[in-house]
Amino acid sequence: MLFMPLLRYDRLWSANVNRENESKTLNILPVPRTKEEAKQAYDRISKYYDYVIGAFGRKYAKMALERLSIVEGETVLEIGFGTGYCLKRIAELTSQKRKVYGIDISSGMIEMTKKRLEKACLANGVELLCGDAASMPFGENTFDAVFMSFVLEVFDTPEIPRVLEQIKQVLKPGGRLGVASMSKENGESVFLKLYEWIHNKWPKYIGSRPIYAEQALIDTGYQIKSKEKVKLFRLPIEIIVAVKTISGNSESRRATGLPV
Repeated sequence: MLFMPLLRYDRLWSANVNRENESKTLNILPVPRTKEEAKQAYDRISKYYDYVIGAFGRKYAKMALERLSIVEGETVLEIGFGTGYCLKRIAELTSQKRKVYGIDISSGMIEMTKKRLEKACLANGVELLCGDAASMPFGENTFDAVFMSFVLEVFDTPEIPRVLEQIKQVLKPGGRLGVASMSKENGESVFLKLYEWIHNKWPKYIGSRPIYAEQALIDTGYQIKSKEKVKLFRLPIEIIVAVKTISGNSESRRATGLPV
């Protein structure tokens, strides 16, 4: 009968974890703007995005992309590629035509990305789509890797697990998801609270807000391969590589970098 107290303890522990996760979710600020309002906002700033906003997070977007360890010949998707800074680098890393895809809600951002890719003579190797990551037009098990930089926190809280499920569906077994995201893990940061105040004040223009990215990935069934915490102007940032788990022998798990 020794196992009975252990079983009860395990259930209590699971219940406490679930309550804690629910509390975290409730603690994330909502994104009240509509998808159409978001699209219009990004269309308006697309020509100036690199100078006004994009440059600030570029260092950490590049860091997150490096952690994803894309190699030649892989099929890769970037979600919310903006003006195409990282998408260009992805195309250079894969060295394959029609192996790189990007999806973004803003037609203005797509036009800016086309110009960047054309200037680098990479336009023929990248397919750009205007659409919503909550409903992607790709088949199951399509991509070796998916990348999103400061994008997951743009989705409203109920949509985040939906987007992560969509990504898991289009990833191949053992496929990797690279994420850079503003983090709410250090909820007492003065700069975090200031950013949240600005988001509350002008939600149609400051659509993103800090979230619990790692917890969202775990809750959706991903396994965390690596994680780092850095700061952007004292705002906490999470850089995470997560893996779509696979069933199989220990050798196949080792190949993805997962524990056996």
